[in-house]
Amino acid sequence: MTAHSVPAAVPYNAATTYAKLVKAYPFIQIADTRVNAEIVIISGMGYVRRGAHLLQLDLFLPAQATRDTGPVPAVVLVHGGGWRSGERGNMAPLAARLAARGIAAAVIDYRLADEARYPAAIHDVKAALRWMRANSAAHGIAPQRIAVAGGSAGGQIASLVGVTNGIDKFDPDGAASAVSSAAQAVINIDGLSDFTSPAARANEDDPTKKPSAAGFWFGGTYADAAALWREASPTFYVNRDTPPMLFIGSGQARFSVGRDEMVGKMHAAGTAARVAVLPDSPHSFWLFDPWIMLTADAMAAFMHTELPIPTITRKAP
Repeated sequence: MTAHSVPAAVPYNAATTYAKLVKAYPFIQIADTRVNAEIVIISGMGYVRRGAHLLQLDLFLPAQATRDTGPVPAVVLVHGGGWRSGERGNMAPLAARLAARGIAAAVIDYRLADEARYPAAIHDVKAALRWMRANSAAHGIAPQRIAVAGGSAGGQIASLVGVTNGIDKFDPDGAASAVSSAAQAVINIDGLSDFTSPAARANEDDPTKKPSAAGFWFGGTYADAAALWREASPTFYVNRDTPPMLFIGSGQARFSVGRDEMVGKMHAAGTAARVAVLPDSPHSFWLFDPWIMLTADAMAAFMHTELPIPTITRKAP
């Protein structure tokens, strides 16, 4: 597979997606970052350097996080785009709405497949979680209340990041740092949980796609790189220490393949798993009104439930 034989990735953002969806959903509107609440946006902060590439994030903070009113929960948001395209700004409207609901949110760059194949993106998102925790005091964030979330390919990445805490292969920076990259909760928005299932491979391993999005990320088809396809499937890591997870799905079942099986494994392991499906919605619904508000509401409710404010026990005088 050479750079000369592989077509360039198609841009993935709200504008290109709107053009594809508007005929079937004429009522949709591209969401923006305007919210009816006071929030603070800090843009362009570098969180890790990979060679010459400084990966950056934009941080959306509830206004109260800039004052002495107690630390807030936070979430790292991972954009979609088939592991090969997309941009951090795609998640900015969702980040703004979460900040308006009392949750700090970071939208991040990560290395796409043209720059670095799997599992580079996993390493980068874990580095972003570590940066959030290391800089939590400066931004009014509770370091023990940090989640990871993503949409589409970003949902699969977020899930894999969340379920692989402590596995060195997925966090090569961890040995040199005293700061944890663990996520206390995970939100997968319309992302795959199992690359190996026939339903997923029907699309992700389609021989007419030369290569498919997943095949390009892994550097090979399922037949050529089955071990990687399995290794990148979050469902195979479920255990009793798996963090609480929320799955938000569209009306397009192909994008959440493996979700129900993973939820079943989590329930059997005694870990919290919830599912919210938005009927009749398209893939990429979180980029548009009217669904972005429902998405933000579901995420905020989940985080405030699963990452509650710790009870402070005071010693008697």
